[in-house]
This record gives sequence, structure tokens and C-alpha cells, in this order.
Amino acid sequence: MRLKTLNFGLGEYGMVLALIGLCVLFSVLTLNQQSGEGIAAERELTKVVLDQFPTEGVVLVVGAENTSSATMAENVYASVVSANRENVRLVVGGPRDLRDALDGLVAESGGLARIVTGGDASKWLVLGQIEQNYPAFDSFEIVVPRERLWPDFLKASNLLAIVERIVVIAIIAIGMTMVIITAGIDLSVGSLIALSAVIGATVVKHMGGPEAAGWVVVLGFFAGTISCGLIGMFAGGLVSRFKVAAFIVTLGIMMMARGLAFMTTGGFSIDQVPDSFVWLAQGRLWGIPNTVILLALVYSIAHVFMSHTRYGRYIYAVGGNAEAARLTGVPVGTVIVLVYTVSGLAAGLGGCLQASLVRAAAPNMANMYELYVIAAVVVGGTSLSGGSGRMFGTLIGAFIIAVIQNGMNLLGIKSYAQMFTLGAVIVLAVLLDKARQNGGFRRLLRGR
Repeated sequence: MRLKTLNFGLGEYGMVLALIGLCVLFSVLTLNQQSGEGIAAERELTKVVLDQFPTEGVVLVVGAENTSSATMAENVYASVVSANRENVRLVVGGPRDLRDALDGLVAESGGLARIVTGGDASKWLVLGQIEQNYPAFDSFEIVVPRERLWPDFLKASNLLAIVERIVVIAIIAIGMTMVIITAGIDLSVGSLIALSAVIGATVVKHMGGPEAAGWVVVLGFFAGTISCGLIGMFAGGLVSRFKVAAFIVTLGIMMMARGLAFMTTGGFSIDQVPDSFVWLAQGRLWGIPNTVILLALVYSIAHVFMSHTRYGRYIYAVGGNAEAARLTGVPVGTVIVLVYTVSGLAAGLGGCLQASLVRAAAPNMANMYELYVIAAVVVGGTSLSGGSGRMFGTLIGAFIIAVIQNGMNLLGIKSYAQMFTLGAVIVLAVLLDKARQNGGFRRLLRGR
């Protein structure tokens, strides 16, 4: 028993080491000269602006929305204004917002003295086109912090993008882990994401749309999540009561849910939602992104449930040997219904998060997400044969998948090559799982 525990621990550490290794690899491969960010860059820009403040023309302090450069721009602007400097304007948004600000200066017949920026905003193409598109601004300068060598992969905005990408997949992977531990499979989660998002957005649309109150958004998200939970319960009932293969049941539900999402919207997206719609995925609590808090909360609950409750032990027992579990008094049917219900609820919550993240719901969203979720679970060490797996492993597996995809995007690898790589990772993970069950690759190759 002691040796078995040691092997499992080494496997867990191995996944963490693999994740760290991938982060190091992509950090090395994406080393580039970066415009400075952070407190030091803010102080540098503020000093340049104050020491060399122009006597004529406007100073535009520019940052890219939802990135660290936005915070830097806001802090520099506040410091300059507090020093009683006039003719300073803040532009936080995208390239179009900068063009609008420049158009406004032209309409006012005002001059442009300096653009102060950094980080992601310093790479906007519009900055290099100002002289051509705005000939009236013939004597301005662009001020950026001193460059430094730093990986694109480790930029704060990129790490945040990884977290945003992983949160939906990781949350859905909780339910999928439970299902696979019972030796089942759930192919419907991608379609349930779309259905949940559509249900939530439809409720909001018909109860006020852009003017809807916050409680209407909560009601819509609740309706979407519960609806998917009920669908999961239905799937679990078919699997446990009628002994229909989980693959077939969830494949059918996948098609039905996707079709229902299209019928509900007529094939169009729904974006008539209030500002509060995005709070779930884009808001912050105590300065921490809601997605991070939610991810930590649901994984903590899932870990406690699987490790310290009777039904958590039942799930492992059913996956190890359903008949033996039944003979020892385990309610096998109830357990199977439970795990598919949890999978449906997790997919429903994931759909609400996805809709909140993009501020819209579309019937074709989350295409192929079921494959990403299964990949995260398998890479995380959960056996497709059932009976073994841990939530921590699934979380690490989700991070591994997200890091691989993000790194390949940064390196400019084509989408079809990314699909090939992801498939290879899944196959390798399955082979490692089989090798572990058979006592090593040598026995696996011998067919023992």
C-alpha cells in the first residue's frame, strides 16, 4: 500500500513538473524585446512627461483596455494631472479609440505634441500610420518606456488570457472527471455550454435586455445552469436504468442540445444584455478576478467531496467494479445519475461563464469543447477504465492543455497543426495510463 501511494505521488509531481517544463520551454521560445511595464515604467514615463512637458499641443496617454498597459496609462495620467499639467488626455481602449481621439483633435483644430504609451498599446499599427493619416500632426513624438528582454508567454496579459481560457474547461472537467472515474463518458458538454448560454441570454433579453436588472442576469444564469443539470440527470437515468451505453446517450444529447440552442435563437447570436452580464467572468472581488475565485472555490468543494464524503468513495467504487460495489450496498444507479447531473451542472455554469466572457450567447459556441475537456481529464491522470483519478490532476491537466495551445498560438503555429498536437497529447496520455495499469511499457508491448 505504501509503494502504491508513493507511485501515485510521483505521478502527481510528474504532471506538475511537466507543466513547469512547458512554461519554461515557451518562455524561452517567446523571448522578445518588450516595452517596459509596471511601476518602474510608470515612473519613467511620468518623469519624461513632467520634465519635458510641451508648451503647445495635447499629450495623449494611451493604454490597451483589459491589459497592464491600461493600468500604467491611468497611473501616469493621474500623476501628470496631480502635478497641475493641462492639455493631457487619457485614452484607454483599442486602436479605434485612439483614432477617435485623433479625429477629435483634428475637429478641434488642436495640435498633438506627444503620445505616451507602453506595453500592448505600443504595438498598435495605428501609431505608425499617424503621420500618413493625420498630416496636420507634423511635429509630435511617441514616448515609450525602455525596452527589456522578456518572454511574450510570461506577460501579465498573456497569463491572464490563459486563465480566462482555462476556467470554462477546468470547471466542466470537474463533472467529466467524476463521469470518467465511473468508467463513463459525456460527449454532450460542449453543446450544453451553448444551450446554457442561450437560455441565460434569452431570459435576460426578454426581461429587459440592455436595461435588465442584476437579479435578472442571476435568474438567467440560474435557469441555464439548472436546465443543463436536468439534462445531465436525464442522461444519467438512461445510462443507469436502461443500461444504454454512455457514449450513445451523450452523443444523442449532444446533437439534441445543439439543435435546441439553434432553434431557440433561430441561428443568431444574442447580445442584447446589460453591463452586469459580464460581471461573472470579467469582474473582480477584493481585486482578484472572479474567475480565479470561482475556480478555486469549485475545485476545493470537488476535492472535499471526492476525498472526504461517502458518495465520493462510492464514485471510485462504481468505477473500480460496479457489480462488486452493488453487492456491498453501494447505490450504483444513484451514483451514476449523480455524476451525470454534476457534469450537466458544470457544463451549464461553464456556459454562463463563456457568455459572460464574450458578452453574448451563440448556438455555435464551445464547438469541440468536449474534446478539450476530455483531454484535460485524461492528461490529468484519470483512467478511462474508471476507478482512479483526482481533481488536482484534472486541474493540472487543464493547465497543460491551455499552456500548450497558448504557446503554439504565440509561436504562430497553424490551427490544424495544433489539432494534430492536441490529439498526439491525448494518445500519449492514454498510453501512459495503460502502461501504468499494466506495470510498464514493456508489459504493455507484450500484451500482458
